[in-house]
Amino acid sequence: MKLRFTWPGKTRDEHLRALVDEYLKRLQRFVRCEVIETREVRGSDRSSVEKESRRILEAIPTNSVAVLLDVKGREWSSQELADEVARWENESIKEITIVIGGQDGVSSEVTARAQQRWRLSRLTLTHEMARVVALEQVYRAYTINRGLPYQK
Repeated sequence: MKLRFTWPGKTRDEHLRALVDEYLKRLQRFVRCEVIETREVRGSDRSSVEKESRRILEAIPTNSVAVLLDVKGREWSSQELADEVARWENESIKEITIVIGGQDGVSSEVTARAQQRWRLSRLTLTHEMARVVALEQVYRAYTINRGLPYQK
């Protein structure tokens, strides 16, 4: 299986970028994974969101299962996420793309493309912080499934 994390723009905060790199490195012990940073669009009007969303859609391979981080998505516990990751592996899903939108969200087309929607928290997080939390939680899921001590 391959995991893709797709989001608009680079992670600008150097501390968060270091954490993104660290969790990506840790994840690569368990699964092939990569981060795809689409070009960010400046502005917060609807046309900017649409343009940014088109770039996100273009970055999701047609054969990939898309999981969108969404405030209206399902909240998973760490164990539930571990179970979901195990299901993906057991069903021989070749590729999962976890999509994190920009600060103004994504278009309805991106939402429609997603086979699953995942809510990280009821708390509001910056989109850069959400990247780190998503990577960490997926890493935690793998450690749970492998019985490693990290998750305790």
